[in-house]
Amino acid sequence: MNTPVTASCHCGAVELSAILPNGLKNPSRCTCSFCARRQAANVTALATSVKVLKGADNLTLYSWNTHTAKHYFCKTCGIYTHHQRRADPSQSGINLGCIHGAQPWDHEPIPWTDGINHPSDR
Repeated sequence: MNTPVTASCHCGAVELSAILPNGLKNPSRCTCSFCARRQAANVTALATSVKVLKGADNLTLYSWNTHTAKHYFCKTCGIYTHHQRRADPSQSGINLGCIHGAQPWDHEPIPWTDGINHPSDR
């Protein structure tokens, strides 16, 4: 079902494309200390399919602890666009709210995954 999508930050300085193996199905949020504060629902993309189409120089990276997860934000508007997952670095999470045509509220209730008790922290 590989679904191609495009996404952008709020100000439009950053645009990206990605392939979603499950389409817009199964969005989730994470309970880790960072994601719980950010609260953006995301959907799964193949990490190798994520391409920054515009504004690569306008992305900033936030990473901490094991530095496996890499969270990207627009330097201008501050919107989180995507991240490389810690649980599976071959996957990226794409901010559901940034995907063109997606309506996150249509997917509620959006479940939370347990990022607090991540196996890498044991």
